[in-house]
Amino acid sequence: MHPMLNIAVRSARAAGNVIVRAFEQDDKIEVELKGTNDFVTNIDILAEQTIVDSIQKSYPSHSIIGEECGLIEGTDNDFQWIIDPIDGTTNFVKGIPHFAVSIALKVKGKLDQAVIYDPIRGELFTASRGKGAQLNGFRIRVKQSKELTGAILATGFPFKKKQHMNAYLDIFKTLFLKTADMRRAGSAALDLAYVAAGRVDGFFEIGLKPWDTAAGELLVIEAGGLVTDFTGGHNHNNSGNIVASSSRLLKEILKDIRPHLGDSLNK
Repeated sequence: MHPMLNIAVRSARAAGNVIVRAFEQDDKIEVELKGTNDFVTNIDILAEQTIVDSIQKSYPSHSIIGEECGLIEGTDNDFQWIIDPIDGTTNFVKGIPHFAVSIALKVKGKLDQAVIYDPIRGELFTASRGKGAQLNGFRIRVKQSKELTGAILATGFPFKKKQHMNAYLDIFKTLFLKTADMRRAGSAALDLAYVAAGRVDGFFEIGLKPWDTAAGELLVIEAGGLVTDFTGGHNHNNSGNIVASSSRLLKEILKDIRPHLGDSLNK
């Protein structure tokens, strides 16, 4: 295992221990609203600090971007860690056992290492650039689906961007009528990990942040899939609009998304 991936795994497991202990004693969870429909808990902050401390102990010069802590500038900006301590905080708060720790490392602007850890199921998804993707040490591959008929797509509602709801529902309806079914589970990181593992055939969502998607993007790519924005380009880190699937199925998904893109989504 790459030494930096090893640190990411160690950090994710340490944060996972913090999260699981709190999940089993929900009276210890303190919830605040940091934005519209956007929750943060004391456990998000504690788990994130656990990860930051672990990374800084091994790589004190690296930069870190965390969902809760923001940017921590290091002296070596060629290395940038991107952290979401609990992707699926609403599930965590409500006692729904579906959330994950997400850690990615960019080297000179390119995704290089990725970990998504589901502490409830004990599932560890990992990827290193050019080395493939694994689940608990076993190789995983994106399902090479060629058509929407029979496909299962994962998605997320634009609950923080409700101004896009009509466009989203039009996209959802078009795709739903062609697929076998859709899934909305509440963690974009795990949705992307499930695409990488072939559990779902594709994923799309509006308005995500880089810490939601960075680790999952590398997992999908290393598992043989593609990740784009809604126009098939690579502006998803800025627009937050993301599609992930096999190359053939992604083209079909984009074809059905395209007619419903207004100016606000046409990025």
